[in-house]
Amino acid sequence: MPLSEQEQRLLDEMERHLLHNDADVVSAPSGDRALSYRNLVYGALLLLAGVGGLIVGVVLGDVWGVVVGVIGFAAMLGGVMIAVTPVRKPLSAVPRERAPKQRSSSASFMDRMNDRWDRRQDGN
Repeated sequence: MPLSEQEQRLLDEMERHLLHNDADVVSAPSGDRALSYRNLVYGALLLLAGVGGLIVGVVLGDVWGVVVGVIGFAAMLGGVMIAVTPVRKPLSAVPRERAPKQRSSSASFMDRMNDRWDRRQDGN
């Protein structure tokens, strides 16, 4: 069952509004926190060491194996926590005043594609 003209216009308006809002969310600054490559590397190394400890703990199998396995698991958990913890940017990297951004070319590209799609749909 095809949509009526009013329903089609409403759907088109909702799509444009969604595309506009999604572009705003994606381009929004994330604040003064960001992931650090150094922390990602340290976290990955600690995660790999934890996996190794867990494997050694399984191989040992006795009381020491349980202790080594728990320590390996804790190391894995710590590695993930280090890797995903954001760090504060230095104050010099945070701009004090932000100028209003002009519309990006990708947003205008999407608008042009939406307009072309609308023209095609109206022609049929």
